[in-house]
Amino acid sequence: MNKEISRRSVLGGAMAAAIATLPLPALALTDAQAEALVNKVVGEINKVIASGKPLNAMIKDFERIFSRYADVNIIARSTLGPTAKTVSKSQMRAFTKAFQGYIARKYGKRFNEFVGGRIEVKGTRKVKSWQEVKSVVYLRGSAPFNVNFLVSDRSGRDLFFDMIIEGISLRLTERTEIGSLLDKNKGNVDKMIADLKKAG
Repeated sequence: MNKEISRRSVLGGAMAAAIATLPLPALALTDAQAEALVNKVVGEINKVIASGKPLNAMIKDFERIFSRYADVNIIARSTLGPTAKTVSKSQMRAFTKAFQGYIARKYGKRFNEFVGGRIEVKGTRKVKSWQEVKSVVYLRGSAPFNVNFLVSDRSGRDLFFDMIIEGISLRLTERTEIGSLLDKNKGNVDKMIADLKKAG
């Protein structure tokens, strides 16, 4: 059971990290636009999973997807939590770069576990000021499970800002992980960044 939860969390993290922005004008985001965004990223993730490439190559592909599509600055700032308000600009840049590498290693190296699986987008609905795109993940040897993508264009671009896997927020999960690493380093951001470069 724990292994299955871990596999789901990793796949969800990979998808969350891969979702991102498109250079669209600041218009009201529609259900169709939100779903198209998720379909695009899900398609790329499915392609990596089915590629048959060596693991190191899959990790590189995943980092490429993350760097190309993810709004890394917003995701990193969110996971850093209240500390993001106190760090210097150079520290924030260093953290963001380290965070990107951490995400690529942590989730990308587990892609082999999902070979033979797939993700299917099932529909979209508006919730408050964002869209919720629903999908189903199918893995070999386990029951399908639901994943909800939360998409917004509040910054003027289409953004995926969270993913809910069976009630668990991946954004908040990573925020907890980063907080624990910061606590381990007694609040020293530079030391936390150094550890983050080796984590994952």
